[in-house]
Amino acid sequence: MSRPTLTEHLIASDAPPALRLLIETVAQTCARIADAISQGALGGVLGDAGTGNVQGEQQKKLDVIANDMMLAANARNGTLRGMASEEMDDVSPLEASDAPYLLLFDPLDGSSNIDVNVSVGTIFSVLAAPRQPRAVTAEDFLQPGRDQVAAGYVVYGPATMLVLTCGRGVDGFTLDRHTGSWWLTQPGMTVPAQTREYAINASNARHWFDPVKRYVDDLLAGKTGPIGKDYNMRWVASMVADVHRIMSRGGVFMYPRDARDPDKPGKLRLMYEANPMAMLVEQAGGAAHDGTTRILDIAPTGIHQRVAVFLGSREEVERAAAYGSD
Repeated sequence: MSRPTLTEHLIASDAPPALRLLIETVAQTCARIADAISQGALGGVLGDAGTGNVQGEQQKKLDVIANDMMLAANARNGTLRGMASEEMDDVSPLEASDAPYLLLFDPLDGSSNIDVNVSVGTIFSVLAAPRQPRAVTAEDFLQPGRDQVAAGYVVYGPATMLVLTCGRGVDGFTLDRHTGSWWLTQPGMTVPAQTREYAINASNARHWFDPVKRYVDDLLAGKTGPIGKDYNMRWVASMVADVHRIMSRGGVFMYPRDARDPDKPGKLRLMYEANPMAMLVEQAGGAAHDGTTRILDIAPTGIHQRVAVFLGSREEVERAAAYGSD
């Protein structure tokens, strides 16, 4: 069976040349990140960087390495007017004042797993740049998720996979580490409408608001409870790994807001985590909301804005929404 490469697939799908080059650059950079991760202790890349990001989180060495790789590679290809990431305080404008796109990314999602050799990933979102040829500002990035041109993630696991949408379905590509090529291996990925799996950080249960407690209690009640079926819980502590499992076999991923800081709308970031994942899940037939609102309809107010997240199999996400959020 002949498989198309990522480049062949993008050409066949009529992706604009600039978008094709941008996605190819991101994919090539992720292949280099995968190689750095695979070196582990041998490459001297484990451990803390001794710095923090704008959210006050301690950075791992690989957070900084992956961020620098993405910035350097994408600054040179002429497709971008600017970039923003989890690891930078502000947006990074580029000199290509008439380039068509903006890029947001989480260079290494789940980096707390690095030192114990558990799957991590990269998440990215592509937006249209302003039509006027000028330097971009942070406000230019504040577009609702429904306006994304493309979105994807790369999961660094036993195999390295790119899962991508350009707005017409979702396709999965596997990296051949010997040649550096990405091959289409999961065309037309779909999220099953129903599920018997859920993913949530149960250590936060004491902080959840009552609707989330009731919903999870009903899941735990299994066949004898009001939902009438048994569920399994899975939690990797890497959004990419947890969502990839859902993209592959269904499930619901939840990171609700909680009582630890009621004024915070959630933990995950809207622009470079929730929006791209929501686009992927919806394009694969699933659903994504923040407890009350479709994630892709949220009007962003800041690059590092946080949001609650419920996404995955449509029927289960809708069931969770019916319980409420507060």
